[in-house]
Amino acid sequence: MKWIIALLIFIIVLIVFGLLLPEKHRASKSARFNVSAEYLWEIITNFEAYPTWRSGVTRIERINDINGHPVWNEIDSDNQGIPYETMEAVPLKRLVRRIADPALPFGGSWEFTLESTPEGTMLTITENGEVYNPVFRVISRFVFGHTKNMQAYLNDLQTRIEQHQASGQLSHPR
Repeated sequence: MKWIIALLIFIIVLIVFGLLLPEKHRASKSARFNVSAEYLWEIITNFEAYPTWRSGVTRIERINDINGHPVWNEIDSDNQGIPYETMEAVPLKRLVRRIADPALPFGGSWEFTLESTPEGTMLTITENGEVYNPVFRVISRFVFGHTKNMQAYLNDLQTRIEQHQASGQLSHPR
């Protein structure tokens, strides 16, 4: 019986703590890549190829556009999908994509900013996220961290570039 009371108290504290956290957050991660902005742009804008290099994305399902913007589902290994929409694309400079399902317990957008440097290209991903459920808010902030998915994306991107460099497929070297 004591463990049930302790569990209930824990859940209540978790909910209250989550309610005290802001629903919206902003986080960024950056990485420098030894490739041109053209090459990097080619990779990040080609969502159809994501299953070939992004961990956790097993397939892409193209769905109906929203206001003329491309929309697709990224399907994971559990056959769960999240729809994404490209909101803005300024070639070689800026790409904005958002989660296109208001029924999910989270939402938001990623802004990709590319900056050419003497060494290659600096890519910054900025997440403008929203977590609606207070329990998920605590988990998102303190268990996963707001930058976990961005770091995974950057790591996958680095691996993809290294594979292309090793195989001689690099079409746009620095």
